[in-house]
Amino acid sequence: MEGLLSAPTLAALLLASIRAAAWLLMSPPFNSKAIPGAVKSLLALAIALPMTPQLAADLPEITTASMLIAGIEQVIAGVALGFLTSLVFAAVQAAGDLLDIFGGFSLATAFDPLSMAASSVFGKFYNLLCTTLLMVSGGYQFVLLGFTQTYKALPLNGTLSLETLSNLVTGGLADLFVATLQIAGPLIAVLFVADLALGLLSKAAPALNAFSLGFPVKIFLTLGLAGIAIAVLPGVIDGLTDQAVRLMMGLAGA
Repeated sequence: MEGLLSAPTLAALLLASIRAAAWLLMSPPFNSKAIPGAVKSLLALAIALPMTPQLAADLPEITTASMLIAGIEQVIAGVALGFLTSLVFAAVQAAGDLLDIFGGFSLATAFDPLSMAASSVFGKFYNLLCTTLLMVSGGYQFVLLGFTQTYKALPLNGTLSLETLSNLVTGGLADLFVATLQIAGPLIAVLFVADLALGLLSKAAPALNAFSLGFPVKIFLTLGLAGIAIAVLPGVIDGLTDQAVRLMMGLAGA
């Protein structure tokens, strides 16, 4: 009991919980406002508690100043890890947003109370589908496991490399655009060909008023293609999960 309530153990639990809480605030699917703050706090404590005995040996000096500095460093580390994780999974919603723009669904935006921002139809649908697949497939467990490994690669008395963070963010943004185009690119190409065909038809037969048929045709194509694309999303989510874990481990220096 004395070991569990000793000052080093409690300090390690506090610092580890701070990093976990900061990560949960940024990382999907845990950053959703549908998860209450009390649940996130308990989850952060549950993540940090099993790691506490090993982390107690890597504590900085237990003084007010050193603990305050260490707490700020854990917040920065948790936010950076969460941002890299969210950057990876943002590709799915970005693909849905592109599909909304080229399919004409961007006009039907609505206020999303979970993200506190305006959200388009397929962007929100793909985001919810990504969250559902992460939960159902158990991918969130792999993401959690990857985060817990960062405690070993980046101990509580370690320092986050800003140069490594800059390189990973730059590479993560490039991967975001590539993944977005890989998901939505084929669908956008088909919609572009449909627009081109309608344009040629309107030039060949102006009396048909082909552009009046454009909206229903593009809506039909968008719904059909999006339904077909759903079949490949589980494989995409699996690859994005692996990439998120690699980014977290890379930031931690593993």
